[in-house]
Amino acid sequence: MTCTIQLLEKPTLNDPILIEGLPGIGFVANIATLHLINELKTPQFAEIHSSSFQDLAVTADNGKPRFPTNELYYHKATNPQERDLIILYGNTQALTTTGQYELCTKVLNIAQDLNCHYAITLGGLRRNGNITEPPKLYCAASDPETLKHAQNLGAQIIEGQIFGIAGLLIGLSTLWNIHGFCLLAETAGFYADAVAAREVLTAINKILHLQADMTHLDKAADSTRKILESFGLTSQRPEEKTKEEPYGWRI
Repeated sequence: MTCTIQLLEKPTLNDPILIEGLPGIGFVANIATLHLINELKTPQFAEIHSSSFQDLAVTADNGKPRFPTNELYYHKATNPQERDLIILYGNTQALTTTGQYELCTKVLNIAQDLNCHYAITLGGLRRNGNITEPPKLYCAASDPETLKHAQNLGAQIIEGQIFGIAGLLIGLSTLWNIHGFCLLAETAGFYADAVAAREVLTAINKILHLQADMTHLDKAADSTRKILESFGLTSQRPEEKTKEEPYGWRI
């Protein structure tokens, strides 16, 4: 097995936007997308498995093992201002460069097949010094016009490298005729940062005209922390166990 997608159903969507929310620095994307899934009550339509995911399973109280996975959910607009959504959520990113490219390819293939032409990736940007209140937003985009959309949310252009799926998915997206931007909130990065996730969600609500209530955001942060801790996943880069390409999801 390399990277496979198991379709549970194929939803009919109208020009959906892809939202990425895999774990990274401060688990910002993970918290934000889990909150959207819970608040919008989005159905799952696909499950992604990869031999580049964590090589372990965690046993639940009933003795059944849980293993690292990614999932795709969908949301159909409930009013004329909203947009249909595809949400990528999971408890891990791929651990190798090859695995990350395979994962992005599979996700972009299915997004294109569902008539998606726009993507937004989320993440945290580690800051070692004082973090502003509220946290600042940073962005990068597939093209100048889309960059303006992100800047209109109050985000500043990020300079340097964006590791992991948050950067790679947007970098590859134009090959599938999908445009989009990466939105990062500054964070200390050593814990599940609900404050940074709230800032990202506020911006997402604005651009997508969503009505996602923020009341239960702390619950999503707590759930995220427990899930990822059970798999031994943290926002820091782990020791390399083999001579494979390194685990690189640092945003």
